[in-house]
Amino acid sequence: MNTAQFAPVFVEANGVAVHLVRMGQGRPLVFLHGWPEFWRIWRKNLPVLAASFDCIAPDWRGFGRSRPLIPSDPPQPITPDSLAADLLALLDRLGLRRVGLIGHDVGAMAAQAFARAHPERLVGLFFFDCPYPGIGSRWANADQLPEIWYQTFNQQPWAPALVGHDRETCRLYIQHFLRHWAYDKTAFADDLEAWVDNFMAPGALAGGFAWYRGIDAMRRAIIRDGPPKLPPIVVPTRILWGEADPVVRHIWSDRLGDYFQDFTLRVLPQAGHFAPFERPDEANVEIESFFRQRFAAG
Repeated sequence: MNTAQFAPVFVEANGVAVHLVRMGQGRPLVFLHGWPEFWRIWRKNLPVLAASFDCIAPDWRGFGRSRPLIPSDPPQPITPDSLAADLLALLDRLGLRRVGLIGHDVGAMAAQAFARAHPERLVGLFFFDCPYPGIGSRWANADQLPEIWYQTFNQQPWAPALVGHDRETCRLYIQHFLRHWAYDKTAFADDLEAWVDNFMAPGALAGGFAWYRGIDAMRRAIIRDGPPKLPPIVVPTRILWGEADPVVRHIWSDRLGDYFQDFTLRVLPQAGHFAPFERPDEANVEIESFFRQRFAAG
């Protein structure tokens, strides 16, 4: 891989030194990663889509190389609303009035919060393996409990020190998810050490784990009380969902219509949780087609 094409950029926004990768020109697309991820989850998408769009892939605060300007120990909890505020500040700082958002996992949740608060800033939403409120108590079904243990583990105050004890402990932990959640268990073989480098950087594990502390009350409420009633998102939305995703299961897509006014869904065969990384050719075609239409529609 030619890493020179992914030149780092740092932008101060909402009290965060935001690290991002930017390439291409044209109408802007912003790529929002999940966990355990950073901007590099999009490395197979950015160079291709940059032929048609201005592609921007930031690291969320605490993830990757993005850090609050005034750090705290432990990091402040992170929520979808706080990430949506970071995103708004970043768009304003970059002078971007309307954009397309591509989100995966954490990124999809933050993008939904942003779309509810600022629909006028969006031409469209494109999600992969989309956590959304309609999943409800199914997160804690008996057969699903073995898949969500990490959401509690990551909240423990000693978790960053344990996982980050050395490169081997970090590699064992991160590699588990990159293998177990993927359809092709070798999908990240060439990238694993870059993932370890990322999460061994000071603050990166604790910064990502702060997401799980931030969403714990919301997560428990949805499991306890079921899906909340919310007005549907009005921004046109396209969703690709990995058929073999074991943690955010495609069969849970049955209530999307309660939360999205205008959406289309495609289940992607031979893809797990990391669909844009595992099936980049199909992902790129779908993203390019969707946003070409959305920008043309104004």
